[in-house]
Amino acid sequence: MKSSFQGMRTLALGLAAGAMSAFWGASALAGDLVGQPTPGGIAMQPGVTALKNDAIAFHDYILMPIITVITLFVMGLLGWCMFRYNKRRNPVPARWSHNTAVEVTWTLVPVLILVFIAIFSFKLLFAYHDMGRPDVTVKATGYQWYWGYEYPDQKIPEFVANLLPEDQAKKKGVPYRLAATQPLVVPVNKTTQVLVTGADVIHAWAVPAFGVIMDAIPGRVNQTFFHPTQIGTYYGSCRELCGIDHAFMPIEVKVVSQADFDAWVISKHGTVAAATPTTVSAQTLGTGAPAIQPAAPGAGATPVNPAAPVGGAAEPIASNTTAAPKAPATH
Repeated sequence: MKSSFQGMRTLALGLAAGAMSAFWGASALAGDLVGQPTPGGIAMQPGVTALKNDAIAFHDYILMPIITVITLFVMGLLGWCMFRYNKRRNPVPARWSHNTAVEVTWTLVPVLILVFIAIFSFKLLFAYHDMGRPDVTVKATGYQWYWGYEYPDQKIPEFVANLLPEDQAKKKGVPYRLAATQPLVVPVNKTTQVLVTGADVIHAWAVPAFGVIMDAIPGRVNQTFFHPTQIGTYYGSCRELCGIDHAFMPIEVKVVSQADFDAWVISKHGTVAAATPTTVSAQTLGTGAPAIQPAAPGAGATPVNPAAPVGGAAEPIASNTTAAPKAPATH
């Protein structure tokens, strides 16, 4: 009797904990920040692209209900077996070892569940590969430990985005370790193609609000895209362990109006004239052909990246490059 009471008490405590978790989870979801992590949040970051919203819906309305039902079903079976078939209730153990109906059921049901999930999963995967014609092309190069960006169609040579120092981040009221010295700027309601590569080791370019993540592999050009629908600032980071300062490779993307984007291009001495969007062939993506390297505007020698890896090839950048900050002694 005592063991039964303890089991019921444990079950009640578990249900209470689950209810509290659901309550606090709903409270946290109501106050989620857009474009950056929410302190204490447990849900996915709100999306500003159709793909991210579809991914959230797939997670919340397909995966989570299935996971919850399976978890509760398994927990119920375990509790029933422990209560109904314990040694005290069954001093003489059963002699049978097989049940054809049960074995067929536990084989077919998981297969049907996976097929059901695959229907929605494949639809989402195909959407992630259906970019269409890009409006803006950006080349993102991962270095140890910062990002370099260039706009081949706008004739903007590579500029470097480093970690914004903590004192400057506090002064500007932006999140430290997420804000960058120079953000990536793209127009709203336009498809931006990102050509991702690495200069030294493998990195990964990711912005959760856009629902994109892509490996930056040396000698290979990978491709991803996003179509933001809201003006704002969105943060990401390197998502591939790449060395001691992996945590100090922020990604900051500013989504602005077309007029503001054109003004920013002019401030970078680029061109806003209509150009044929840069595309990368499947052969280039698969074989690691050299990445696009547009000629920098103007004559004369191009300044050398002061934050380039020691012993590596110098990378041409714009004259307004900011040197990479020295990483803190301890993380």
